[in-house]
Amino acid sequence: MSGTSEGPAPAPATFRPGNTQSDVVQPTGTGAAAPVIGSGAAGGAGSGPALAAPAGLPPAPPFTATAEPAPASSLATALAHLPASAPAAPAASPPAAPAAGAEPDRAPAPPFRSAFRAAPLAMAVVDREGLVVSANDALGALLGTSAGELAGRVAADLVDLTSDSRTWHAYREVVRGHQARLRCTRRLKHPDGHALFVQVTVTPLPQEPGDAPAGEEFSRGGPSHGVLLSVADISARRELQSRLRHVRMHDPVTRLPNRTLFFERLSAALEPEAYELSGTGRIGLCYLDLDGFKAVNDTLGHRVGDRLLAAVAARLTRCADAAGQGRASAPLVARLGGDEFALLVEDSTGTEQLADLAESVLTALQEPFDVSGRLLSVSASIGVVERHAAGTTATALMQAADTTLYWAKADGKARWTLFDPERNAHRMTRQALASSLRPAIERGEFVLEYQPLVGMDDGRLSGVEALVRWNHPQFGVLTPNRFIPLAEEDGSIVPLGRWILTTACRQARRWQLDHPDEPPIFVSVNVAVRQVWDSDLVTDVAEVLADTGLTPGLLQLELTESAVMGSAGRPLQALRALSDMGVRIAIDDFGTGYSNLAYLSRLPVSVLKLDGSFVRGFGYEEPDGAAARPSPADEVIVEAMVQLAHRLGLTVTAECVETSDQAGRLRRIGCDTGQGWLYSRPVTADRISELLDGRACRRP
Repeated sequence: MSGTSEGPAPAPATFRPGNTQSDVVQPTGTGAAAPVIGSGAAGGAGSGPALAAPAGLPPAPPFTATAEPAPASSLATALAHLPASAPAAPAASPPAAPAAGAEPDRAPAPPFRSAFRAAPLAMAVVDREGLVVSANDALGALLGTSAGELAGRVAADLVDLTSDSRTWHAYREVVRGHQARLRCTRRLKHPDGHALFVQVTVTPLPQEPGDAPAGEEFSRGGPSHGVLLSVADISARRELQSRLRHVRMHDPVTRLPNRTLFFERLSAALEPEAYELSGTGRIGLCYLDLDGFKAVNDTLGHRVGDRLLAAVAARLTRCADAAGQGRASAPLVARLGGDEFALLVEDSTGTEQLADLAESVLTALQEPFDVSGRLLSVSASIGVVERHAAGTTATALMQAADTTLYWAKADGKARWTLFDPERNAHRMTRQALASSLRPAIERGEFVLEYQPLVGMDDGRLSGVEALVRWNHPQFGVLTPNRFIPLAEEDGSIVPLGRWILTTACRQARRWQLDHPDEPPIFVSVNVAVRQVWDSDLVTDVAEVLADTGLTPGLLQLELTESAVMGSAGRPLQALRALSDMGVRIAIDDFGTGYSNLAYLSRLPVSVLKLDGSFVRGFGYEEPDGAAARPSPADEVIVEAMVQLAHRLGLTVTAECVETSDQAGRLRRIGCDTGQGWLYSRPVTADRISELLDGRACRRP
């Protein structure tokens, strides 16, 4: 292309902090100026010279909205050359096309300067020394000053980028060209006194936009001409977020923090940074549940119930405020749901502090509540946990509190109970046993042992009681009192009881076959009332006797006194059917339950087993440690029960016979059989076979 130049293009204007010179004006000339548009195919975006119209061609059309927009890098370069304060540029004639080899004009086009000044987003160009080169009016208005007064100011101080080391380091990395971007939220104080939240974004301005895309340049650690600082006021958004968070984190009925906020605070309190640097390093929790609140909802309605909850929350808050006097902070009161509340004590001083707080809560709730003209009284059960924060999780703390609250309920309600690790360990063991009961039956982990029942007159073995044992793979051999109550609770006593009955009857039949010349011995099996309700016990017994070939008279079923004396309907019918079948029915632990003698005469019972406490009461130690001597009262009671049983046609078995003196007195009273360690501990079936060979146990 041929043509003449009007002269070399003026050098780009250079600015320093505080510069107030005017904008660079386009040189005048006869040719129309070509729009400054970077070409990615010719040296990169914004890096090529301004293109002039070739000679002999009409001037280029003016830049319109439909023209290809300038790339971001061109905008960045233009903004980098803006002065601190610039008046509107005067109209100028388009420059003539430059001569071959002449340096092109790099001055920014007026639209970019206008966009910078008119942009609603607060912006400033910052040089590599961190000083403001130029700022727009939006930034000045945001900071309560004019744009011109910001020139030369330290940009980091204007938007508080030096308050924490991490942000300050990241900002310096962007300014130095070692990081591509920084975005953070800061809280600023306006000159008129109000606070505002802003989102600060710092992006680099490449020195030569055509060298490489911004991301590639800064990944190589290339140089930077400076940075573009943009500041957006997000105060309204933060306020809305704060309101929404408050709604989300608080209970609408009581206005207390809800479960979500409570666990957020609890988790934060258990972070190592929270308790290692300051405080006592301990944490406490009062977890309470209102006693009888469900009755209020059911009888008076949920509206009254909600008002009662709000009144309770107010009293709990007063208790927390009183407990927080003289301390760094008051306990956090939260409603966890329903009628459950929690008081979280951070940096607790020990169990005494938590106990005092629990006592104050119980006292505050004793006074009746005036709700909608009604006086309502409620109490609370409180579980108290206090421990070291180190090594504790929110889940573990809440589990301990929930367990302790259950203890308070079980102990009688309207009280507080302190967490006990030993009691909790027993509970955990109990839960582990309950969850593995049914699988243990299927795996065959249960075995039977047999304790002899000995005639008091001749000392001969007349029967045995089958006692189940659990060979637990973790806890070893467990006696019935460890797992039978659990089996009754979850219903696994039905399959377990059926297995015990079958195994015991089969063994009794085997003894009978192995000793045909001796009178057969009977086997006594314990039966739970739930076996009668949840299964057809009569059918089960009939089938077992038929399968094993055992005579019904050689089977004795034992039921506790509390279960038999209250029997009616189906249980009583089952007992009568079993008695008619020829099975012996025995009342176990007689004398400690209902002791309804009038009802006893109408039950199909053939044996009374006296509770061991009466036998042990036959002797007691003197206060000075002298040898034990008989208790006349217990002996009179046992003698009366034995005579009554005999008058009703029943036989009597005494349990827990441990000494010869006890056996002798029981024999004189008229007791029929005895059972206890004097004769034998529970033993295996093989040991019973050996006793059958000799037939006689230890004679009293």
